[in-house]
Amino acid sequence: MAETTFTTFYESKSITATTADAAATLVYTVPAHHDAQVTMLMAANGGATITINIQVYQGDSAVYSYLLRSHSILTGLSYNILGASDLFLHPGDRVVAFKSGGTLDVSISGKHIYNPARKT
Repeated sequence: MAETTFTTFYESKSITATTADAAATLVYTVPAHHDAQVTMLMAANGGATITINIQVYQGDSAVYSYLLRSHSILTGLSYNILGASDLFLHPGDRVVAFKSGGTLDVSISGKHIYNPARKT
């Protein structure tokens, strides 16, 4: 049985963007030669009630898809976007976010799984 080589990652970004797709704030990009298993994706509201949107950019098809659309987060609360689920991504895939206003941080963590067959 082949051994799976992985490392863990964690990123946290303050979201400044208020529009979708390429103009959204980049939260995370899967590196070349890796697959990613995202185990936590959390949004934290630091101010008044806001609306959050999370998109996944699929590098192979150059398409943005909504993972979470127009979800309200009340003042001072956090929201676990994935719940008990995992999100699997490939090299070049990205997670981006945008908001309606206010103060919002998005944190992401998981595993990078080395896959030499994957290029970008």
